[in-house]
Amino acid sequence: MTTPATRAEALHLTGERTVPGIAEENYWFRRHEAAYGALLPYCAGAKVLEAGCGEGYGAGLIATLAARVLALDYDVPTTEHVARRYPDVAVARANLAYLPLRGASVDVVANFQVIEHLWDQAGFLAECHRVLRPGGRLLVTTPNRLTFTPDSETPLNPYHTRELSPSEMDTMLREAGFLVETLHGLHHGASLRTLDESHGGSIIDAQLDVVMGELPGQAVWPPELLADVEAIRARDFTIHGEDLDASLDLVAVAVRA
Repeated sequence: MTTPATRAEALHLTGERTVPGIAEENYWFRRHEAAYGALLPYCAGAKVLEAGCGEGYGAGLIATLAARVLALDYDVPTTEHVARRYPDVAVARANLAYLPLRGASVDVVANFQVIEHLWDQAGFLAECHRVLRPGGRLLVTTPNRLTFTPDSETPLNPYHTRELSPSEMDTMLREAGFLVETLHGLHHGASLRTLDESHGGSIIDAQLDVVMGELPGQAVWPPELLADVEAIRARDFTIHGEDLDASLDLVAVAVRA
């Protein structure tokens, strides 16, 4: 286990990835952490490839249960950071278009909040299918296009190439040769719905109002909003299969046939 990163230790915040230990980033970190927590049991005792590890906190969580974790990222400073901070994780630099593993060599591929960044999503899923053993699982989370960018098929996030709706995710996984075991959605739980009400209907919009148009680190956060954001925990989100189109993130488990 590792302690939260200080600002000096944390990767530079650009909007491309989230990191732990930063108060202003805590909502997004906990939202991602909730998905890791829900899918972590699939990694117990397994050989796991995390394709697109970002800061590495997820690979570090997976390593607490998995037999082995290999974390891949294309960015050199990122892989160097992960190697320093998460010693139980093996790290390599790689382009996710060509996974550097032999066929049928891993039990689980984890791809958390990454597929929306890729230009060739179908090609990536084909690579996941190739490296997974028969019966192995692909774990995927990604923003739900219907709620993340509801008014346009062009992502507002400049780091996203294509966001997926629930039906698009389901179709893409099946076309890649996977059996879709579960397709669930992440939602705000009761405590976060209360925060939504207290911040004008959406704590997400309240945060975006602060940071949109500001340079990283220069936004001035209202103290009450920052305190509420900093207090959020992974348990404040729920993941289930109901009302999928209204979910914030899609959470899929697919099996290699």
